[in-house]
Amino acid sequence: MIGRIAGVLLDKAPPQIIVDVQGVGYEIEVPMSTFYVLPASGERVSLFTHLVVREDAQLLYGFASETERRVFRQLIRISGIGARTALAVLSGMSVGELVEAVARQEAARLIKVPGIGRKTAERLLLELKDKFAADAGITQGASTGAPRGVSDDIVNALIALGYSEKEANQALKQLPEGLNLSDGIRQALRMLAKS
Repeated sequence: MIGRIAGVLLDKAPPQIIVDVQGVGYEIEVPMSTFYVLPASGERVSLFTHLVVREDAQLLYGFASETERRVFRQLIRISGIGARTALAVLSGMSVGELVEAVARQEAARLIKVPGIGRKTAERLLLELKDKFAADAGITQGASTGAPRGVSDDIVNALIALGYSEKEANQALKQLPEGLNLSDGIRQALRMLAKS
């Protein structure tokens, strides 16, 4: 299993990137939430990865944060949800938005993601509620001793929503410590809306 890739970003063509690791170019598919926070081509990049081995291919998926990868893994464990659909979900909404949609059982938010119909959205909500409850690291990163990961996810979510990295980091600095991901995103959005 390849769990992490660190090297030079050679090419970016959504949803695929190529990362050179000591002369070997790895083709990696990434969700748009990760794509938006990638450095410029030619710069160093580090991604958490998930390797899928099929009869006809070996596919590598990359994520900016461990929480994103964890959610991806939860999604592909659901019957009928493949890697492409999981990437579409993570491209269409941030981890915080997905956690919030699952907590509130809001199928309408999932239906907005391309490739997700009503039945699939309802199945996702039902199965993810149990999976997220079992994996406290997804829903409450700060209380599991991973505040850096939560901070990164808040910044990534804000960037995915169209804010600049500078704006996202300024909002993050104003947040109180110990917030979980959903509350952190919500409070950061309120601060950014006022400025």
